[in-house]
Amino acid sequence: MLAPVVAGVDGSVESLAAAVWAAREATRRGRELRLLHVRARSPRHEEPIVGAARRTLAQRALRQAEEGVRAACPGVRLYGDQVEGPAAEALVKAGEDADLLVLGSSGPGRITGLLMGSVALGVVARSTHPVVLVRADAEGDGDVGTGGPRAGRRDVVLGLDVVEPCDEVIRFAFESARLCRERLRVLHAWRAPDPLTPGAGGAGLVGDPGRAEEWLSFLSAVLRVWRDKYPDVEVAETVVRGKPSAALLRAASTAQLLVVGRRLTDRPRAPRTGPVTHAVLQRAGCPVAVVPHF
Repeated sequence: MLAPVVAGVDGSVESLAAAVWAAREATRRGRELRLLHVRARSPRHEEPIVGAARRTLAQRALRQAEEGVRAACPGVRLYGDQVEGPAAEALVKAGEDADLLVLGSSGPGRITGLLMGSVALGVVARSTHPVVLVRADAEGDGDVGTGGPRAGRRDVVLGLDVVEPCDEVIRFAFESARLCRERLRVLHAWRAPDPLTPGAGGAGLVGDPGRAEEWLSFLSAVLRVWRDKYPDVEVAETVVRGKPSAALLRAASTAQLLVVGRRLTDRPRAPRTGPVTHAVLQRAGCPVAVVPHF
């Protein structure tokens, strides 16, 4: 049996947006959608009426999510599920058995819903499988327009470090672009090295005005094998000078999906997202997929 796409729901508008996004993705992938609500563990001596009320609220959140999903994506195969436990821990565990885990995420300065803020970021920081964060006001995943070659269409954007490229992240981005039949824009941001520090191509190129072309050639070399594997995916290669987080946020403003990587560490007790990933999760205006890698 194929692993489902899992969407965490908690009754918030952000989690509903995540559930709808997950439903469309599940349909594209030919997977079932599992709507998952996490209840806090019941105290040992909890009054029966209190426990019943908590279960009722959970069922209501699941029902609202199911109704919203069926209205937006009537063909999806879905089922609701409830588990107990700390939210982040339960969601990370659910992600281990999922094809993809999708969570709601609030925008900057907003703290609403169980899956917002520290819980969503905690899941991303601890998960060893891909996680997508979706905001209620995110503009990604729109329908393909018909007004011209690219009218109404939005790229899948991959932030890529060509010095340390990772197959898992690149594969996820190409597969996402293939499934939604959109262009993949691969972006590498570079910063001018210190005058005393050799650049990627050697000391002789420090300060060379052709450094952007050098980085572009590196990017093209990394992507050559992936272009061969995905001949139907249109690819745009971009290199920009500046901070990676700023470049990715600019690209995300017109993107359907932003894909970034997160390096797994050998210290599981100290999970982290990294500064670039953290910045785009907090401020990107489109859904963000975080793909863990070693």
